[in-house]
This record gives sequence, C-alpha cells and structure tokens, in this order.
Amino acid sequence: MKGFIVLACLVASVLAADKYNPKYDNFDVETLITNDRLLKSYINCFLEKGRCTPEGSDFRKALPEAIETTCAKCTDKQKTNIRKVIKAIQQKHPKHWDELVAKNDPTGAHRANFDKFIQGS
Repeated sequence: MKGFIVLACLVASVLAADKYNPKYDNFDVETLITNDRLLKSYINCFLEKGRCTPEGSDFRKALPEAIETTCAKCTDKQKTNIRKVIKAIQQKHPKHWDELVAKNDPTGAHRANFDKFIQGS
C-alpha cells in the first residue's frame, strides 16, 4: 500500500510538471491590455530593455519554450490569456511584436504554428 501511495505521488508530480505553474491563471490580463503604459512595461521586460515585475520575469523565462511548443505546457486559462496579450501587442505595438518574434524565434521555425495558435486554430 505504501508503495502505491509513493507511486501515485510520483505520477502526480510528473503530470503537474507537464504544465506551467497555474499560479498565474488568474493574472489580470484585462488591466494589462487596456493600460498602455503597463503593456509597454511588460514588452520592455520581455525584450530585456526594462525592469521586470516578478510575474513579467517568469513570463519572459517561459516565452521561448511556449513559442517553440505552441504553448503545450500552458493551462487552458493561460492559453486564453496569452492570446489576449499577444493580440494586444500585435495591434497596439506591431514593431515591438516583430522584435519579440525575432528575439524568441530568430529562425522563424515556429512562427506559422504559433500564429495559428494565436488565432485559436
């Protein structure tokens, strides 16, 4: 019985590692995308051109892998939030979006799949 409990705990920890930490699932995306000063601050964080909040720093670290894997480790809520933020950046700051793409996918290998992900396809 003890062996089963240990095995169940190991399986649960491995499965949990397959997703990003859900602590940011309830991040206030609406405030971020409607406050241009705040959005620019996050963009500068992602581009390593400005200071980062703890959340921004965590997002910046996950961004290359999220692009490469088309957000495979994202929870459903994180996918929704990422789509909202990226669409806001694309619409309000297209040049910065191009910089983010060049920084995080310099060869463009993941661009088509990530664009489909952003559009919800």
